[in-house]
Amino acid sequence: MSRDQYTFTNPAELYSGLEPKKQHQPEPGLDAELEPKADLGEETYRGTGRLSGRKALITGADSGIGAATAIAFAREGADVAMSYLPAEEVDAQRIAQILEDAGAKALKLPGDLRDADYCRDLVERAVDGLGGLDILVNNGGKQVYNEDLASLDDEQFDDTFKTNVYAMFWVTKAALPHLSAGSTIINTTSVQAYKPSEILVDYASTKATINAFTKALAQQLAPKGIRVNAVAPGPIWTPLQVSDGQPQEKIAEFGQQTPLGRAGQPAELAPAYVFLASAESSYVIGETLNVNGGTPTP
Repeated sequence: MSRDQYTFTNPAELYSGLEPKKQHQPEPGLDAELEPKADLGEETYRGTGRLSGRKALITGADSGIGAATAIAFAREGADVAMSYLPAEEVDAQRIAQILEDAGAKALKLPGDLRDADYCRDLVERAVDGLGGLDILVNNGGKQVYNEDLASLDDEQFDDTFKTNVYAMFWVTKAALPHLSAGSTIINTTSVQAYKPSEILVDYASTKATINAFTKALAQQLAPKGIRVNAVAPGPIWTPLQVSDGQPQEKIAEFGQQTPLGRAGQPAELAPAYVFLASAESSYVIGETLNVNGGTPTP
């Protein structure tokens, strides 16, 4: 039986054949080299026109959650500007082709989110290339585990905050003049904001910051008709995990601590972003939508 996001399934048994395997990639990691391959919804996501005519900018759009979201947006009718690191070009090319096959415009805009000038220029290039902007997804992120605060150096702490928090600030601030009533901003936070792991002090701190940023900005922009929300993934199988996001000895058991007993796949996140980007969520503002396999959160 063919499956799409509307197929009724047992979520505990879904993806039972996809088990994370111990492996290592240098940062930033590539979907092209991930084993087993993550499900980005390439074969399963079915659009229904919910984002027809919309213009979206997605950071971290080459792989993982960002790529799955880009595919879903394109199949829902949106054109997409993709931000990613130059080292991720092989993944970005594949995703751009999938978007174009869906009839969407795919604008590739590589660069480093730690660079404020790139972030500001990114928005202008996206607006110029797409002819406007009405959906912003701040998804690009950095996660590198560290077992002892004494060995967490200034450079990693700074890089994690610049990638996860400062870039969100720079990109969002640059995008605001281009966003009109009905536009949406969606930030990617994490279950780590609520249940931080002892080896992810810097990463978890950024995700808690993203939650607060989202809720504060949502109140500021709501009177203008611009909605701001967030998605909080749980353990999701992406290149982030094998490029020092987790210790090697934890990869094979990644996600098994959830009530569902497995890691999530990026394809399971994409519908949450589509919902928050679409008019269906018109009364949803300042919300953090948890997609984490059943882990309780506040």
